Amino acid sequence: MKSMKLLLTLLFSAMFLAACNTKEDAAAPEKEPTATEEPEVDAELEAAKAKFEPLGVVAVPADNELTDEKVDLGQMLYFDERLSGNNKLSCASCHAPAAGYADGLQKFIGFEGFNGPRNSPSIINSAYYKENFWDGRAGSLEEQAVGPIQAEGEMNQNLGDLVTELSAIPGYVEEFNKVFNDKVTADNIAKAIASFERTIVVTDTAFDKYLAGDENAISADAKEGMKLFVGKASCISCHAGPLLSDHNYHNLGMDGDDGRFAVTNNENDKGKFRTPGLRGVAHTGPYMHDGSLATLEDVVNYYNVGGGVHPNKSELLQPLSLTDEEVKHLVAFLESLGGEVPEVEEPELPL
Repeated sequence: MKSMKLLLTLLFSAMFLAACNTKEDAAAPEKEPTATEEPEVDAELEAAKAKFEPLGVVAVPADNELTDEKVDLGQMLYFDERLSGNNKLSCASCHAPAAGYADGLQKFIGFEGFNGPRNSPSIINSAYYKENFWDGRAGSLEEQAVGPIQAEGEMNQNLGDLVTELSAIPGYVEEFNKVFNDKVTADNIAKAIASFERTIVVTDTAFDKYLAGDENAISADAKEGMKLFVGKASCISCHAGPLLSDHNYHNLGMDGDDGRFAVTNNENDKGKFRTPGLRGVAHTGPYMHDGSLATLEDVVNYYNVGGGVHPNKSELLQPLSLTDEEVKHLVAFLESLGGEVPEVEEPELPL
């Protein structure tokens, strides 16, 4: 009898608990599905980003096909001091791989210690320019390649004498015959060096990775700097297009050098210099045609005050009123354009 009472008690208890749970379940509000939150879009950032584009591949002239053998020959010539009048200077003397293919000096030191009037421009991405040198006097990379060889203050070598000298070196005779099916000529020297220079490119920077979709490739500071670059600082007025250069010439208020005028003899070109591209810029200081600005921060600060004083200064240069924080952001953006400089070792030279 006691067993029957115990069993009934347990049964009723179970039924009571089940009923309570059912009521609680019915009373409990249903949980609504959680919506996936979309990341907030920075419209200003996206608009700035849309103004940039990848650099693309190097254009190669029809009369100077790019081959591995030609690049190798060009590299030999690039590092060979026998291309100079005193056999002490090579192209790499002023355009060294370890110095961002420049020389790290304010102004170049040339033949027999000649003090050059300008900063050595880096050859990084020189293949993309329409004209080369600060004043644009070379209309092709081939013309640029032999310009310093002949310049009295640079390598001071007569091209005819150079052809004779290289033709007396069996190793070079063999190399030129292999590459061009021809003898050593000034034209072939130019083509070989230009071919090597066409391989010295910086295209895969942190910023390019960002353009390709990697949102974390550049810092928050660099992103703010990009906004300034296209907006308040207006850098993109000149540093535009795939190369981040307008391929034009501007007077930035730096006196003492006639610049483009020496090429065109046009009074309006006095003090104007070519707009350099910016990929690789973190590796190529000091900056400007006279090397007067040591760091990227110095460059930004120079533009921030509206440049220097010159009667022909570009109207584009106006005080920017950037704060210290904005200067920092703009420098961070420029640094994101640094990329990896191509590593090239000095080759074994022909004998």
